[in-house]
Amino acid sequence: MKVVVIGGTGLIGSKLVGKLDDHGHEAVAASPRTGVNALTGEGLAEALAGASVVVDVSNSPSWADDDVMHFFRTSTGNLLKAEGDAGVTHHVALSVVGTDRLQESGYFRAKQAQEELIKAAEIPYSIVHATQFFEFVTGVADISTEGDTVRLAPVQFQPVHSDDVAAALGRTAVGAPVNGVLEIAGPDVFQLDELIRQLLSDKKDARTVVTDPSAPYSGAGLKDETLVPSRGAQIAETRFADWLARQQ
Repeated sequence: MKVVVIGGTGLIGSKLVGKLDDHGHEAVAASPRTGVNALTGEGLAEALAGASVVVDVSNSPSWADDDVMHFFRTSTGNLLKAEGDAGVTHHVALSVVGTDRLQESGYFRAKQAQEELIKAAEIPYSIVHATQFFEFVTGVADISTEGDTVRLAPVQFQPVHSDDVAAALGRTAVGAPVNGVLEIAGPDVFQLDELIRQLLSDKKDARTVVTDPSAPYSGAGLKDETLVPSRGAQIAETRFADWLARQQ
């Protein structure tokens, strides 16, 4: 089966291409680096020729509200048109758990717009919602920092390993379209502020974590359940502590 991975040279995309190759599929890593640009349409027709499945794991290079909305609307529109022309029978997209609950954020409004375009198209689809990746957990502290203070809400947080997300995308890509949303999350549920406080302490990071129920997440307010999946989500195997120990 030929599977084209849009964003195939990034963190998730490169892992997904490797997993598909290992299982005997023809995986194509499509990105501007390989001459395929979903935003401009460059190289799409050639890359999608003969493909059965397209998996979109691309992301906007800019998170400014207008830029990110333009990226997801334009690239997704270009992809869906090219897929229709090429006879692609399954569109898979990676999105985020809680997207519909984070609409105060320009980034998540753009992701919601992307999902709505996919649902409105005629191509069978599967949307995979993942929680935050282990690799980006400390990045949550960075975007929540003012001076030497990190303000975080005391809400549930259930990060997942990028390898497990790539595996879930691979299973979804070679399976039948669900014409709906699948969720994946890690096995451990933390309290966001407590996890970041411990991580910064372990790294001897001098920043102070302040628990603030009104602190935003990428510009959006949080409730306790905003960032965690619903019942029925796929629960990955890799534990955060085990992954962290390997990094150290």
